Amino acid sequence: MNSLIMNFDAIVIGGGIVGLSSAMNLLERRPGTRIAVIEKESRLAAHQTGNNSGVIHSGLYYKPGSLKAKHCREGYARLVSFCREEGIAHDICGKVVVATSDSELPNLDELHRRGCANGLEGLRYLDAAGIKEIEPHCTGVKGLFVPQTGIVDFKAVCEKYADRIREAGGEIILDSRIEAVHRSSSGRVEIATTEQTFTASVLVACAGLQADRIALLTDSDLPLRITPFRGEYFELNESGRQLVRNLIYPVPDPSFPFLGVHFTRMIHGGVECGPNAVFAFAREGYRKTDFSFRDTWEALRWPGFRKIARKYWRTGMGEFHRSFSKTAFVHALQRLIPEITADCLQPGGAGVRAQACSRDGQLLDDFRIVESDRIIHVCNAPSPAATASISIGETIAGMAVQQLN
Repeated sequence: MNSLIMNFDAIVIGGGIVGLSSAMNLLERRPGTRIAVIEKESRLAAHQTGNNSGVIHSGLYYKPGSLKAKHCREGYARLVSFCREEGIAHDICGKVVVATSDSELPNLDELHRRGCANGLEGLRYLDAAGIKEIEPHCTGVKGLFVPQTGIVDFKAVCEKYADRIREAGGEIILDSRIEAVHRSSSGRVEIATTEQTFTASVLVACAGLQADRIALLTDSDLPLRITPFRGEYFELNESGRQLVRNLIYPVPDPSFPFLGVHFTRMIHGGVECGPNAVFAFAREGYRKTDFSFRDTWEALRWPGFRKIARKYWRTGMGEFHRSFSKTAFVHALQRLIPEITADCLQPGGAGVRAQACSRDGQLLDDFRIVESDRIIHVCNAPSPAATASISIGETIAGMAVQQLN
């Protein structure tokens, strides 16, 4: 390890969208702050941020009063404004949520109630004919049109966040993996990496898939662990793309924190369909064959994960079946668009979601930010964290400013 010690007012761990937004907002609120963002990869947005489907979420799904609802609504407006200011390509194209059977109608009504409670405007129910007016090839018994949903390239957003950090005097340090964190006798936080040691008056950790491991460096009693779920996508070929105009979603299962396979037009062209949600045997494993003994063993030994596995084993088996069976994947897509066939699909990408799991077996649905003396850990920031990033970053920056002052 390099003996050189670099001193900052604030260190942010994690070069994803939440970490970058936190640093950007801190510099806006407290100009002149000496700040560095430390990222273990050789590029920004290497994991969750750079492998999502690029949807600007409206705030439809989230329990009114929750952090997700608050930050998504506030973050939505700020993100759209930011994209306009910076000339980032985006499209507020709207989406349709489709009930394919009468049994899904109560959950569709609950989405409508939540959307209205969260301040969405222009929500409207659709009958079967109304669905086809918006998405001619989609079939359902009832739908909900959500005009405030959009699409964007979140990697491009991250690059602009990074530009603002650098312009304000902040540093971004890549290829630097965290090895240890502790408070020094002087009260500062020392962060040791593979290359050198840093000190800071305040540390903000936005480590995504490694969030619990970073938190455990300063809190051995952390009551949660990250459980990784891989989401796999197909893309529609040229003939398949004609069947989708914008975004088509199913009514989600309220007991499972995933939205189900859906169709998403992408900002740079093409249409993704998916994802499924399977347990990933490696936290950064984007292929079916990726395996990490450490990641798998840590998940299996966490009592909360074992409870989750017992509770959702049928759902999990169905997700794994779709992962290895293109026919099963197509069948799920045909619930929304019956004309879809296997010939319409070509391999797409994959992402891994960092899902926090409590000791008692709960998949934590809301954002979780834990603050202690001079250290702030973002322990759970799944979707819609990218949409909400500016709002979340403002909150974290406010915490950091109080600590610095």
